[in-house]
Amino acid sequence: MKLQFGPLLLAGMMVLVSLSGCLFEDEGSSSNGELLAVFNFSPSDNIKAGDTISFDASSSTPNDGSLTYRWDFDNDSSVDKTGMTAEWSYDSSGSKTIVLTISDGSKTSEQIRELTIAVATAVEPVAEITQYNDAEDCEGNDVDEDTHIVLWMCHYDKSQTDRDVSETTSVSLDASNSVAGNLDEYISDFNWDLDLNVDADNDGDYENDADLTGESITWNDVEPGEYKIKLNIINSQDMVDSDTIKVYVSYAAKWSDFEMGGNTSGNGVELDFDVSISYDRDSGNTIRKAVAELTYPQHDDDQQGCEVPGATHCRAKLDIYAYNEDDDEAANTSNTGLDQRNHGDDCDEANDCVFLTMSSYIFGDGDTTYGDGDWTFKIKNDKQQDLQVESFIIRLVYV
Repeated sequence: MKLQFGPLLLAGMMVLVSLSGCLFEDEGSSSNGELLAVFNFSPSDNIKAGDTISFDASSSTPNDGSLTYRWDFDNDSSVDKTGMTAEWSYDSSGSKTIVLTISDGSKTSEQIRELTIAVATAVEPVAEITQYNDAEDCEGNDVDEDTHIVLWMCHYDKSQTDRDVSETTSVSLDASNSVAGNLDEYISDFNWDLDLNVDADNDGDYENDADLTGESITWNDVEPGEYKIKLNIINSQDMVDSDTIKVYVSYAAKWSDFEMGGNTSGNGVELDFDVSISYDRDSGNTIRKAVAELTYPQHDDDQQGCEVPGATHCRAKLDIYAYNEDDDEAANTSNTGLDQRNHGDDCDEANDCVFLTMSSYIFGDGDTTYGDGDWTFKIKNDKQQDLQVESFIIRLVYV
């Protein structure tokens, strides 16, 4: 009798094809990208042996009730728990691997994460950034501060050939008051994250970058501005803690005894002073105000007929103008009358003093504001007489 292998073989192949989606499924991928395993756990750090940990996969997609969830808490390819959420505890310390596998019945996706379990007797460290401030600002006024680091950059000897605000400073950061935990423990890592809006190590956490490391360090090349920084510490039991602080760096520059030429060609004479101003709400680096102060003699003693005090026909008049980086004029002092320019205890009776103060609002990004970036302060002289200016001061106040 002749055996009929052909029909039997064909039927068997058809059965295998129909089962191939189950037998040869790619466990770690999704063909259309819609299936994605994601889970979080709480507490997320400082977990000790015996602690109950809550795991939550509700962020997995699609979140429409069609998924099944399998948890492997000891990375042995077994299913320890099922369900969107689960709880687990570890009896021993060390590094643990958790695998979440989700399925919609035809495809699967998995996420693998690591966590560290400390011994049951471990004690959390305490991170502390040492707060300090300059005793005085650039005008000699007391700085009363007990929460933030407040520093002033004072450059009161700027030369006439250097009309650019470009100086930086160094900020000392100290974590020596931090506590390790138990007496037999120590702090193994001091990591300073200097920009909480940038994920420098691309790990998904914007506030754990080790931009600088060490218990006491120097942060160099710091521009005028407002900064929020974070200290992250790890002790010998892999327990962690953090501390944050704001650092305010304000600036003042002064140019003294320089000549302002006269307007002899029908066009006002100008001197430019360039300055960078920050107003970034996303990073929290926002200037509080910018101030320009100009002090100059009311009369040019060399001008004929101006020897008599009160000779109004030759009264000098200098003004301050402010332009943003698009060269849009934002403010000026031209409407400040001559009778309003000799006020204040610091203004000598032979001088005029004019002030231009711009609040933080001006530097915002809006239809009626002018934005931050590179700004220019101009001193303008529309009169014919030249003058020996007593001083010009620019202050950038961030605190």
